[in-house]
Amino acid sequence: MSAFFDRLHEVASPTIGLGCMNLSHGYGHHLPEVDAVRALDEAFDMGYRHFDTATLYGATANERIVGIALKAKRHELLLASKCGMAIDPESGKRVIDGRPQTLRRQCEASLKRLQTDHLDIYYLHRLDRNVPVEESVGALGQLVEEGKLRAVGLSEVSAATLSRGNAEYPIAAMQSEYSLWTRNPEIALLDACAELNTALVAFSPLGRGFLSGAVQSDTVFAAGDMRAGMPRFTKENLTHNLELLNRFNALANMLAITPAQLALAWVKAQSQQIVPIPGSRSVAHMRENLLAEQVELHDATLEELKGMMRPEDVAGARYNETQQADIDTEEFA
Repeated sequence: MSAFFDRLHEVASPTIGLGCMNLSHGYGHHLPEVDAVRALDEAFDMGYRHFDTATLYGATANERIVGIALKAKRHELLLASKCGMAIDPESGKRVIDGRPQTLRRQCEASLKRLQTDHLDIYYLHRLDRNVPVEESVGALGQLVEEGKLRAVGLSEVSAATLSRGNAEYPIAAMQSEYSLWTRNPEIALLDACAELNTALVAFSPLGRGFLSGAVQSDTVFAAGDMRAGMPRFTKENLTHNLELLNRFNALANMLAITPAQLALAWVKAQSQQIVPIPGSRSVAHMRENLLAEQVELHDATLEELKGMMRPEDVAGARYNETQQADIDTEEFA
């Protein structure tokens, strides 16, 4: 098993982790710090042991909140963060920088904000096309040797880039968007992860709220909500995509579980190497998501789900052109 799974087993973590981004980044309304800290405290109490944050989120505010909430519990959990993509404090724009000196500087700053002397896994958040992945991964591997990191990860890269990075230093975990309506990892990444013994950490396993029913035809996204610029969520495409939910919701109802739990159970059922990290600002939704740990789907149910929301059925790309330019993952034709 990879160092990532070793740590999950050490802290007796459920196979569902918590993506902390939503507390202060990405989806519009953000929780005040005191409420965000309280939510993380409750998440730990209900059983979460794998917490995922990043330098980017909230322009470093998310790491600071996670550090405040989890400092006293640090030895009982798997703590993950990301580097290589940050908000420039002067311009307020997102900057991708995979140079070794930048990654080292960001790592040391992350450790201070998270109030810890090491991270269990540190991901290169995005591939810097001006820096060979081997250089970025090599720099992170050096930080492992120094004891500042326990393992190295990559995010939103292709199977080929994963293999190149792994040849430089073992990649313990790979983050990629994966859900019933976003199946890009099935093109090549799942096979590459299996071959390299790399965990696939699935972010947005609830389809950015789509699969859980959080997005409706009359939903108005708040200012700053990234979904407002995503093709799948434009009015025309969303109207089409919502029709795809009818069978899915009916199946969840028949199984006496929520759509969110069905979506998470489906992701988990695809491979023992997959760890979903749904995010939420709601403690009630965090609890609902964690209960999916107990859901086991029969083969007939999995076969029925396989025929729902196929790539050719979904209207709209997952990213717009600007967002797509920042990633290196395989895309369906």
